[in-house]
Amino acid sequence: MSALDEEIRDLLRYAAERAILPRYRNLSEQDVEEKAKDDFVTIADRETEQFLTEALTRLAPDVPVVGEEAAHADPAVLDRLGGPCWIIDPLDGTYNFANGHPPFGILVALADGGETLAGWIYDALSGRFCHAAKGKGAFIDGERITARTTGETPPVAAISLLFMDPARREQVTTQIAPHYHVVDIPRCAAEQYPRLALGQNDVSIFERTLPWDHAAGVLFLNEAGGKAARMDDTPYRVDDHARSGLIGAASPRQWDDLAARMARIADQA
Repeated sequence: MSALDEEIRDLLRYAAERAILPRYRNLSEQDVEEKAKDDFVTIADRETEQFLTEALTRLAPDVPVVGEEAAHADPAVLDRLGGPCWIIDPLDGTYNFANGHPPFGILVALADGGETLAGWIYDALSGRFCHAAKGKGAFIDGERITARTTGETPPVAAISLLFMDPARREQVTTQIAPHYHVVDIPRCAAEQYPRLALGQNDVSIFERTLPWDHAAGVLFLNEAGGKAARMDDTPYRVDDHARSGLIGAASPRQWDDLAARMARIADQA
C-alpha cells in the first residue's frame, strides 16, 4: 500500500470514528434533512465532508474539492470536474444510515481531465478499505484482488430502478430481469462495487451516475478485471455528470451480455 493510500485510509477511518459511527442509530429529528424524495442528508454527511475537504486541501493545496453536499448547495462546484480534483461522497448510503441499518461508507476519488486516477472506498462499519489506481490494480485491505463471478446460473443481478422513468422501469422489469437472479440493491455504491468484484453479484445497472457515487467504484472494478462502462461501451467520465446509465459487471463477458440486452430495449424506445 502506498503512502498516499495509507494516508487516505487513516483519514477515512478517523472521519468515520469521529462523525459517522457515534451517530449511527443515534440521530435526532433535526439531524436529518430530506433534500429530495428518499434523498437524505444528515449532520454526519456534512461534518464528514467538511473534515475531508479540509484534510485533502492540506494534503494537496492546489487541487480543488468536489463534495456531494457542496455541489448540492452550489452547482457551480461541478465546474471543477474538468481539471484535477478530489471527489468526495462523505456518507454513501445515507438512506440506510438515516434509517439505522447498513451498509454505508465513504468514497473518495482523485481525478484529472474527467478521468479517475485513484479511488478509495471505506466501509464505515467493518473498516474494509478498497483502493485502486489507474493501471496499478485493485486492492482490499492491501491485498490485490481479481474480480470473480458468482458462478451461478442465471447470473446474479442487482438492478437499481430508483431513478428510471416509468417506461424504462417497465422494460427492465419485464425484458431484462427475467434473464437474471435479481437480488436487492444495497442502496450504497460503496457496497455494490465490492460485491461485483468479490463474487457476490455478477451484474448491476445504475441509472443515476453522479461522480461522487461512481468515480472510485468504476475505477476499482475495472482495475480488478471486471468492467464498468456506459451503456454504449464508452468510458465513464466524472465530468460527464449529465448523462445517465451505467453497467457494472464481474467480467467483461457478463458486461457484454447485459449491454446487448439493454441495447435491444433501447431500440424499442
